[in-house]
Amino acid sequence: MINRRWRVAAPLAALALATACQTVQYTGRSQLLLISQAEEKQMGEQAYKQILKDAKLSNDTAKVDMIRRVGRKIAKHADRPDFQWEFNLVEDDKQINAFCLPGGKVAFYTGILPVAETEAGVAVVMGHEIAHALARHGAERVSQGMLVQSGGQLLSAAVGAETPAQANLYQQLYAIGTGVGVLLPYSRKNESEADQIGMILMAKAGYDPVEALQFWQRMEAATRVQKERGGDLEKFLSTHPTSRTRQDQIKAWLPEMVEKYYKPQKAK
Repeated sequence: MINRRWRVAAPLAALALATACQTVQYTGRSQLLLISQAEEKQMGEQAYKQILKDAKLSNDTAKVDMIRRVGRKIAKHADRPDFQWEFNLVEDDKQINAFCLPGGKVAFYTGILPVAETEAGVAVVMGHEIAHALARHGAERVSQGMLVQSGGQLLSAAVGAETPAQANLYQQLYAIGTGVGVLLPYSRKNESEADQIGMILMAKAGYDPVEALQFWQRMEAATRVQKERGGDLEKFLSTHPTSRTRQDQIKAWLPEMVEKYYKPQKAK
């Protein structure tokens, strides 16, 4: 019986893997995705509600308005009319972070605003985080975890009938991916891809992509200060590694970004 099941399951698993290979729109990179966009968005919405429930939202009208203004500008160029965009600012000066969950659910922590400094700096972070959602990096990480943790059983669950147990499994897996509101470390490839796509989005929205380089230079400087003071920046750096390699990549992309995508007249 086991052999018979394996003979049936193996081709199905191979077919699922083949059909799960997709391409990132902006970069053309191939990725493996074992959950649908509908499932992914549902998970994102559920996680976002829980995060906001446990968070203290900022009542600083000027800062909240800026976050939402930047978010709307960049979302306009994300080409995802199916996303139900939300932009919120969480009052937490110790969290130097931001995230975008599937479905367009965005949150900034007040701790990242001093590093961003300006609206253009916020656009760098906003573009980067939205890029993670557009490229479905969260779903990619969950899919990788499904394969690594349980192989064929989780694959079967992913492509089989929906059940309460399956829904619970997805929630648990996505909870791993969201890390209680802060995404777990992406691969360097994902981070680089989010930088590139984020620069495209911010440039299309009218923000000077040169600011991306300046932002990461400020982040590098903030890293040194925080290490000296024993601060919490390591939480941000665990998911957003800053390095000279990243800055070198941004420098290499800048000519194309400015020439092909930058429309300064829209950033008013």
